[in-house]
Amino acid sequence: MTTIKSVARAVPAGSGNDTRAADGAGAGSGATVLLDGLTMRFGERTVSKDINLTIGAGEVLSIVGPSGCGKTTLLRAVAGLIPPAEGAVRIDGHAVDGTPDGVAMVFQHFGLFPWKTVESNVAYALRVRGTGKKEALDRARELITLVGLSGFEKSYPHQLSGGMQQRTGLARALAVRPRLLLMDEPFGALDAQTREVLQFELLRIWQDHPVTMLFVTHSIDEAVLFGNRIAVLGGRPSGVTELIDVTLPPDRDRSVLATPEFLAIRERVWSLVMNAESGR
Repeated sequence: MTTIKSVARAVPAGSGNDTRAADGAGAGSGATVLLDGLTMRFGERTVSKDINLTIGAGEVLSIVGPSGCGKTTLLRAVAGLIPPAEGAVRIDGHAVDGTPDGVAMVFQHFGLFPWKTVESNVAYALRVRGTGKKEALDRARELITLVGLSGFEKSYPHQLSGGMQQRTGLARALAVRPRLLLMDEPFGALDAQTREVLQFELLRIWQDHPVTMLFVTHSIDEAVLFGNRIAVLGGRPSGVTELIDVTLPPDRDRSVLATPEFLAIRERVWSLVMNAESGR
């Protein structure tokens, strides 16, 4: 797994409490993920209990909920960074035991090596896997162009804006051609304008290179914009209180934010999150 510090969408998966994958969500492009009775504990404290979810190949599942409800913990369990107390995580049918191949994670904080250039940071993900230097740098330069950083290959992180650093982190995650991308508040540290720009850049990249994605965010708009479905976590210990189908057209651009359909889904998710917050 590479650690960096669906556009087949909108196919209803049944009722809001249906934990199955969204039908037809990017079939064949990405990993399948199964959370089977997942329970997470820290010491005596149970953070989440008996979470059951199936995420289909190529699906984007947005995950929202109150602070402290275990969203990041869930991602870390999928990444194999922390073991479940009970239950299992399966990727493509195989139980996760340690850090699995084909999985990359992007965090809110950029996690770049300050002594490495942009191209070296991106190439690092391949070099640690044994890829030759020239091949790794060639792949890094392709991805630097893809994320809009051409001309900054030799720059160091301290010479970049926050948005440019996160573009670098995204390029590094994509370098290993992941089948599963875990996004933990990837734009949370950015200003509003940069955040919106990068949201649509990521949508563009995902449309050209679709993979399965689990997207944790505190932004309801972001959850609706990216998700095939949205899982709302709540309760103590937390569980999936509701799953919502995002019935928006597949090719989403900025104009979708003002549509009645988007606003209706946003309002429903907002209400569920507020209810989960008040019930804690």
